[in-house]
Amino acid sequence: MSNVDDFIRANERYAATFAKGDLPAPPERKIAVVTCMDARLDPAKFLGLEEGDAHVIRNAGGRAADAIRSLVISQQLLGTREIAVIHHTDCGMLSFTEEQLHRKLHDELHVHAEIAFLPFTDLEQSVRDDVAALRSSPLLLPEIPVRGYIYDIHTGRLHEVT
Repeated sequence: MSNVDDFIRANERYAATFAKGDLPAPPERKIAVVTCMDARLDPAKFLGLEEGDAHVIRNAGGRAADAIRSLVISQQLLGTREIAVIHHTDCGMLSFTEEQLHRKLHDELHVHAEIAFLPFTDLEQSVRDDVAALRSSPLLLPEIPVRGYIYDIHTGRLHEVT
């Protein structure tokens, strides 16, 4: 049995009692969260979110550059007015360089990837860089608050990066 088959069975159980089909598309709390796709993170749980509360945009490392398209839509069409950037301890993005991953793709897949993977070597600086990138983006509203955090995967706690 595949994981997807398990998902389908779980979805059938979920849908049997589903009662939130009338939630509006704009998030109730008017916030967008940019965070990592790491399976150890459950943003809804560690932020106390319910369905309909926030947009949660996830990508490798929780990088701002990958989130801009979604954030523009979130702000311009769905009314979010705050952004939280959340990176985390023990992130896989700390474990490789751009060159290493490009070499791996070349050696194993025989391709030259024309993409920046955006790894980093300093966790706090990566948060600062992403917050600064969002604050200075001409595609995002200049007056909205953008704050950055690190989630500690060992304690479950967030701490703000200033």
